[in-house]
Amino acid sequence: MLGEYRVMLRFNLLASVVPLAVAAVFARGEFSTGPRPCIEVAGTTVQIATLSWQAQRHVSFTSDPRQATVRVQISDSAEAADFTVIDDIDNAEAGACAIGSAAELVAISTRPSGSEPVIYLSSSGPADYRIYVQSKSFSARDAAALIVGARGTRHRLEAASL
Repeated sequence: MLGEYRVMLRFNLLASVVPLAVAAVFARGEFSTGPRPCIEVAGTTVQIATLSWQAQRHVSFTSDPRQATVRVQISDSAEAADFTVIDDIDNAEAGACAIGSAAELVAISTRPSGSEPVIYLSSSGPADYRIYVQSKSFSARDAAALIVGARGTRHRLEAASL
């Protein structure tokens, strides 16, 4: 009887500790599979968040240019871009920030709120930002989210025609 009690006590202890350990890892965002895209703008590090609730800034994307608050054009050349990401290193750490740097986190939301930038990403038309991305660690969408998250919404093209 005492042996069964000890086994049951150990099982109960294990059953209560494991969920707490998983919750702690999840809260810190440690389930990421590797480094997340990251940039430095004006001395501030900005990084894509693993979990949206951790982010200080949120952006979303739309396929309708009329719903956008920010337009980002994918440029054909680095010279024509406001923001350029080029890496030709076969290293997964290429787009990662320095370890130990405190980063402002940007999350890409699936449901935009009225207060967050809504990005229209295209290869033509008027643009608030022009980006050039040739990277193994950044997508054009990541780069657009990071630059808009870092710089915010520009309204210089509000009256631009589609």
